[in-house]
Amino acid sequence: MSKSDNMLSILWLLKSRKQMTAKQIAEELEISIRTVYRYIDSLCASGVPIVADSGHNGGYRLLEHFHEAPLFFDLEEQKALIHAAKYAKEAGYPFGDALEAAVSKLKFYTNEEQLEKINRHSIGFDVIHSPIHTPKTRTLQLLEEAVANETTLSIEYIKGNGKEQSSRELDPYGLLFWKNKWYAIAFCHLRNEIRSFRVDRIITIEVTDLTFERPSEFSARRFFMNSILPNIQDPAELISVRIQGQTSAIDSLCEHWLLGHVLIERSVHDVHFKLDRDLISFYLPYLILSYGKSIQVKEPIFLKERLISITMDLNNFYQK
Repeated sequence: MSKSDNMLSILWLLKSRKQMTAKQIAEELEISIRTVYRYIDSLCASGVPIVADSGHNGGYRLLEHFHEAPLFFDLEEQKALIHAAKYAKEAGYPFGDALEAAVSKLKFYTNEEQLEKINRHSIGFDVIHSPIHTPKTRTLQLLEEAVANETTLSIEYIKGNGKEQSSRELDPYGLLFWKNKWYAIAFCHLRNEIRSFRVDRIITIEVTDLTFERPSEFSARRFFMNSILPNIQDPAELISVRIQGQTSAIDSLCEHWLLGHVLIERSVHDVHFKLDRDLISFYLPYLILSYGKSIQVKEPIFLKERLISITMDLNNFYQK
């Protein structure tokens, strides 16, 4: 067994048998007494309260309070980890095999009472994501490792139009999952700036011998959100959007990933947002149309005119 497996086995033995000598542990695990001493020293260094009693009836034992939390985790922590693993698996987490192995190990080394409770809590807990097409597990793994090791990658990438292909060298700063797609946030050597790259558009990926230094305060999440949210540095350029409608529809609008960030105020039936003109003209109308008659735009006038234009075009299209 590996060192970590042996250390966990020592914990389990001390928990189940209360007290054991180094010789008994060594015989049980088929390792040397010197190795047992080394593993126990490592466990103590990591914070596990192991006590050594001397004398004829001496040996190693755990402090009493630690028996309630095998493997460093209590029941609530174990349950939370297993639930979180379901979220990760549904999102196409690239280290799924390791995650399942960790959960299996967690269940294997817990006591029967906790395992029974964990299984009961897991039965009724599920996560449903929209289908994730062509999850590139190996690509995601290489990207994550490159972020951690600050290693430059060479990729072949399909541009947004879906036709052109380009070669890039990237310094990956982070990975994030957004609306059922994985994105790599990286410094692009070709464009000489930080950009986001959809992982499903990466055709080939290779690790190079080059390294880089990741900016210490950089946040992939903050960069990505700033790139898709309206620029609010100059509030004077933002335009008020006032909408009236049913409470459930207003609630839904306020929960939208974009509109929730630009909410100014709301009441039961009214809501006030502020966005830039481009978003109001080219994105918002299609979102509003999905609500049908449950909401009504009060202002600006040009948004109402845009809605009329789009619906007339659709009407003409289907009339033909």
